[in-house]
Amino acid sequence: MKTVVSEVIAALKENKPVMLTSVLANAGSSPRGAGARMAVFADGSFSGTIGGGAVEHIAIQKAVRDLENNRFSVVTYSMEGNAHNDTNMICGGTVTVCFLPVAAKYLPVFEKLLAVLDKDCDAWLSMRFSEHVLSEFAVYEAGEVPKNLAPFCTHTAYYKDGRYLEPVSRKGTVYVFGGGHVGQALVPVLASVDFRVVVFDDRPYLARPENFPAAKAVICGDYERFGEKVTLTSDDYVVVMTPGHQGDFEVLCQALTVQTTYIGCIGSHNKIANTRRRLLERGFSMNDIDRLHAPIGLPILAETPNEIAISVAAELIRHRQEYINQF
Repeated sequence: MKTVVSEVIAALKENKPVMLTSVLANAGSSPRGAGARMAVFADGSFSGTIGGGAVEHIAIQKAVRDLENNRFSVVTYSMEGNAHNDTNMICGGTVTVCFLPVAAKYLPVFEKLLAVLDKDCDAWLSMRFSEHVLSEFAVYEAGEVPKNLAPFCTHTAYYKDGRYLEPVSRKGTVYVFGGGHVGQALVPVLASVDFRVVVFDDRPYLARPENFPAAKAVICGDYERFGEKVTLTSDDYVVVMTPGHQGDFEVLCQALTVQTTYIGCIGSHNKIANTRRRLLERGFSMNDIDRLHAPIGLPILAETPNEIAISVAAELIRHRQEYINQF
């Protein structure tokens, strides 16, 4: 999302026409759900995606046409595979798409949206419209949400009767303990799928921002006392991949005292079995230890650092989505 928002801001500052095309809702089988978006420019070029295929192609054509007369609209496309199908797709669902010609007055909203995407906070995008008129376009952080909207500001998008609310930022940071080969491969992958990432390493030559340009922060410190520089919360993710077994163990002993949403540790099955035994000896309960995802990552037979990074990122994506689906 950050790429799309950044390009919209750049277009506004250059007085370049741009249409923000966003999925508000979907039903049945459709390529993307609420929150998918792309910026479409007058020449037909675009950034982002609302799912590809015929729906996206039709949406780009409409966006280019509607830019000429600055027309706001909301359209529902069918993919039902019947005579009334307006996309020639047979996915079996529908998708509702909003076309917002971006005006200069919305620049502060997009700048705030970009800012909250980098903050450890809950925030929502709010829209209100009727027919072809947009009457509200705003971003609210937790604590700013109007009382009448608060019941609908959840972890999932809300769309009904011309009111749309989307969670665009969620609290929670991924703390990667260990900036070695796998950590260096993992950080940009996580950042590319909208995780905020902080790297913690005890090696000064590695714990440098220039080594992790996609990270929100890079911290150099002692694994045995990381709490002096990091305060974990229940919204955070912990990924343990220090250069040694003892470093992993010391991080786990501290991290397991906090009910973080996720905690995982890299290692072979033998190493993990030994680590679990040591944690029991240290006084942790089986309930504590069973929270641990270890060996970390989905079992895709990954071997190289880049492959392991994909495996770990996939597991975190699944965990995040399972949490959202509870609501």
